[in-house]
Amino acid sequence: MKYQAVIFDLDGTLLDTLEDLANAGNRVLHAEGFPVYSVDEYRYFVGDGLQSLVERILPEEKRSRDHVSRLISAFREDYGKNWKVKTRLYGGIDSMLDDLVNRQIRLNVLSNKPQDFTEACVHYFLSDWPFFNVFGQRSGRPKKPDPAGALELARLLGIDPSEVLYLGDTATDMITAQAAGMIPIGALWGFRDEEELKKNGAVHLLSHPDELLQLLSREGD
Repeated sequence: MKYQAVIFDLDGTLLDTLEDLANAGNRVLHAEGFPVYSVDEYRYFVGDGLQSLVERILPEEKRSRDHVSRLISAFREDYGKNWKVKTRLYGGIDSMLDDLVNRQIRLNVLSNKPQDFTEACVHYFLSDWPFFNVFGQRSGRPKKPDPAGALELARLLGIDPSEVLYLGDTATDMITAQAAGMIPIGALWGFRDEEELKKNGAVHLLSHPDELLQLLSREGD
């Protein structure tokens, strides 16, 4: 087969986590007396790790190291209690994963979400499918768009990066895939738009998860 594995981003690609992330962020902001944001605005706050999320939602004059650290702790506490209230699989993800497993294509996750939350989400929402490796943001490891995590996954699988499809929904994902020598595929059902994905190197754009299977069929797996 031409492709041996798929690396998926998590938030905005496999799972619609936006409302739970936004609600946790807004509760933390409200407790501090800061302005809150619409759920839709969080589309551009998330995707680059928890610290970046907190820095983006804080008023600029409140982004001191100590303040950011304190709000990260508050966010972790809130989100740790509420991460599965509204979160769900995107429509069509289940059948796409079924088909990939049937094709013996190995499934993996690479997220900038903290490792503990990444593992919890995959275990709770995606336990019906065999994920070979699940990487979130790990201490001492660079986050995306650094390609180190993607290349580590390829090494663990024992395959060349060119045999890996990388499906994500942000510029960060497309840049990561390109830097790792993988095939960048943009998920248009996620948090960002077509322009961002194309501008940052998406080789293919998908409007629905089933289109990944059509892509594999066209290219003969």
